Amino acid sequence: MNIPGFPGGLDFAEMMKQAQEMQEKMQREMDQIRVDASVGGGMVTVLMSGTKDLLEVKVDPEMLKNADVEMLQDMIVAAVNEAGRKVDEKLKGQLGAMMPPGMGL
Repeated sequence: MNIPGFPGGLDFAEMMKQAQEMQEKMQREMDQIRVDASVGGGMVTVLMSGTKDLLEVKVDPEMLKNADVEMLQDMIVAAVNEAGRKVDEKLKGQLGAMMPPGMGL
């Protein structure tokens, strides 16, 4: 469908096709992103995908010797939250780069 009054018309079918291609590209890129975050001087490290799936948790064995379960739980939560923020930053940068000039985030 072309809209009169716009130079060359406005082809909604083509726009939808481009939007779908852009969405698929973004999904592929999100699947490939990997970020890690450490807390407690490296006592807890997590690895997260661009889709915010938690892929790995590493706990330094020294942390377990102290047997402070609450502190370990807090550190895991902090590391996961930091990894989530890193994913958001990466995605914002990539999405901004995909936008047409003047429409960046």
